[in-house]
Amino acid sequence: MTTRRGFLASLLAAGSLPALSWADAGSPAYLAAAGEPGGGFALFGLGADGRDLFRIPLPARGHAAAAHPTRPEAVAFARRPGTYALVIDCVTGDVQTRLNAPEGHHFYGHGCFVHGGAVLVTPENRFQTGEGRLGLWARDEGYARIGDIPSGGMGPHDAQRLPGGDVMAIANGGIRTHPAHGRDKLNIDTMRPNLAYVHPTQGVLEVVELDPDLHKNSIRHLSLRGDGTVAFAMQWQGDVADPVPLLGLHRQGQGAPVLAQAPLAEQMAMQGYAGSVSFSGDGSEVAITSPRGGRVHRFAPDGAFIGAVRRGDVCGLAPAPGGYLASDGMGALVRVTRDAARPLAVAERAWDNHLVRLGSA
Repeated sequence: MTTRRGFLASLLAAGSLPALSWADAGSPAYLAAAGEPGGGFALFGLGADGRDLFRIPLPARGHAAAAHPTRPEAVAFARRPGTYALVIDCVTGDVQTRLNAPEGHHFYGHGCFVHGGAVLVTPENRFQTGEGRLGLWARDEGYARIGDIPSGGMGPHDAQRLPGGDVMAIANGGIRTHPAHGRDKLNIDTMRPNLAYVHPTQGVLEVVELDPDLHKNSIRHLSLRGDGTVAFAMQWQGDVADPVPLLGLHRQGQGAPVLAQAPLAEQMAMQGYAGSVSFSGDGSEVAITSPRGGRVHRFAPDGAFIGAVRRGDVCGLAPAPGGYLASDGMGALVRVTRDAARPLAVAERAWDNHLVRLGSA
């Protein structure tokens, strides 16, 4: 049986990789899940211009995907509280394997690769205790489960690897759930979200908490800049009329996060909900979306508000040259720049919550 310690130690002696790359899948710039008119669901590979490059059917609604850094495969996650994920060959469209959460665990719809793509990391809920865990899966062993480690908090929703190593930023949302209660949130009055920095072998390195009066601000999604700056999007579990910050910025080891807010009217228009977060293509700014408020809010890296773009049901957001690519629930892909928001493509589908960028699209 493969063990976590034994497998990670063997990575230093790993052999050469197969030749197949993302170019063999048409060199997609983005991955995104969507609902289709007939009631079905699919994962799409998209060009930088918004064109469909491939379509792979999914058995149920997706949420996000983890793209392998070099090989043309993606792990598509079921929507929380899902208990399975599909490893998809993006060249053939075949499902290579199905990952099942261990008994007593469920996935949160996100994941990332570490150790050069040799290990998949999946944020999970150990729902009998509410403890957040990070599942570890060995890609070259057919995605065999090799263990799990603490996430540093409760409700780890998103995980992203920091540049230049294997330290991960973990968005511990702080919300306790249990499959017996569906998507109900069981601990709003006592929740304690945090941003944690975790290494696959060294464990939890740092935990960053919000002030007590923001303990209902669930940290949900992440975007990373090349210098290691982490942007995190939050979803307020209190009164939606409360104009609380929904964007935070932090660097490992540098104290309290910067919390960014728009002017009052714009902040209230977000309705306490940031769906996605992304740095711009050149890293000079950062933005969050709100499908509930129909807004894209743009900020400078120091947290200063730059401006707002209005777009109904906008949620997906990813870096693009000159700004961002955004997606909405009406099938549109929109290029957002400093000066304008311009539709690139419109299709008969409802894009789900996230756009996943591949490489340096």
